[in-house]
Amino acid sequence: MVHIGNDWDEILKDSFSSEWYSELREFLKEEYARYTVYPDMHDIFNALKATPFSSVKAVILGQDPYHNPGEAHGMCFSVKPGVRIPPSLKNIFKELNADLGIPISDSGYLKPWADEGVLLLNTILTVRKNEPFSHKGKGWERLTDNIIGKLNERGAPVVFLLWGAPARAKKALITSPRHRILEAAHPSPLSASNGFFGCRHFSKTNAILFSQGIAPIDWDLNKANRS
Repeated sequence: MVHIGNDWDEILKDSFSSEWYSELREFLKEEYARYTVYPDMHDIFNALKATPFSSVKAVILGQDPYHNPGEAHGMCFSVKPGVRIPPSLKNIFKELNADLGIPISDSGYLKPWADEGVLLLNTILTVRKNEPFSHKGKGWERLTDNIIGKLNERGAPVVFLLWGAPARAKKALITSPRHRILEAAHPSPLSASNGFFGCRHFSKTNAILFSQGIAPIDWDLNKANRS
């Protein structure tokens, strides 16, 4: 049985005890035994562990984890401390700098954002080494759709940041008028110039939170990584 260690355990208990999750679990046992799979099996649910259900202020939706060695650790777009910053994350930092004037971080470790209430959720939580989308359609989407659905049902408002077509497709799951949706192109070098740069989602998120009487997010990773 999965143990997150916070309120997600109760929120997702029906998912984790379901037949379809048991099938996903058996698939993962075989994959981890036969192949190199990212992230480490102990890191799969790091996004949920770092940001309890009751603490979520904003959600950034990714696709599947980084498939290169040493990068993925269970939070979308984030890499472990000391790891080279991937191109999409470089573009996220460029937009953050243009939007809020925050100096570009030399670390791609985004856990300080998770600690601030940003759920860094991939829609698929595992991947084979060097094989992007290799775990697509195996059951993760059902779980992560349930996570989005549970947040949609929550009384407190959430800001959903949907970057790129796969993330924007999840808009249909967010039906409550309490929540706000911010959409843009994916920050990948292939698409960032088509609407990600200039989206100002960081300042817009904080303005929405402030208007709801919720403390804004401190997006400054430099400050967090110095402390």
